[in-house]
Amino acid sequence: MQLVTHHLSRRTFLLGPAAAALAGCATNNRTPEQMTLSKQVQSPSPISSDPELQARYAAFEDGGHFIPAIPYQNMDPKYYRQRVADPTGEKAGTVVVDTPNRFLYLVEEGGTAMRYGVGIGRDGFAWEGEGIIHWRQPWPRWKPPAEMIARQPELEIYSVANGGMDPGIMNPLGARALYIFQNRQDTLYRLHGSPEWQSIGKSVSSGCVRLINHDIVDLYGRVPYHAPIVVHQEPFIRAV
Repeated sequence: MQLVTHHLSRRTFLLGPAAAALAGCATNNRTPEQMTLSKQVQSPSPISSDPELQARYAAFEDGGHFIPAIPYQNMDPKYYRQRVADPTGEKAGTVVVDTPNRFLYLVEEGGTAMRYGVGIGRDGFAWEGEGIIHWRQPWPRWKPPAEMIARQPELEIYSVANGGMDPGIMNPLGARALYIFQNRQDTLYRLHGSPEWQSIGKSVSSGCVRLINHDIVDLYGRVPYHAPIVVHQEPFIRAV
């Protein structure tokens, strides 16, 4: 399998009206061992048997909150959480968001990556580039920004001044939120959970990058402290 890379047209964060230039770029250089693995794993690992999927997406309690089971049979199997050959070329521990294909990868040692299906909200298309997962929060409070409240005044009760929305299964940030910073500044970009499993693989009306709650809990437990993150708004790699 030959890997053909596509260079980003830009590697910037769009922070409000200004674009901040980013230094450096990703590399797709591979070790012989990684190339061998890529040849062996030309497609995602076989989908697990139904009992495994039932266990993976079963209902569970977390932090005093009940997370219902996911009807995974109604999802596109490609968006199931699964281990795949790493297509990113990034170092182990890096989170990579492939916005066009609606995938999030956590790069592992040995040439593999854990891949998750995601839904992309309006804010998820706002920027691309590199950052750091600077802060992580289980069962976060949701505090809509002033711009959103201006569009939807009924959200004023959840404003920063009012303390935000209490954590819970219907909170828009779900069971976990990962907050992305660049140069010690909050980009307002979030990876977060959602009870809306139907939105995975789709472009949705609000939010940044959402995973089903089962997957954001899994990702939260795997992602290293201060993990780097790379976000692509264009297809960055394809296999031929």
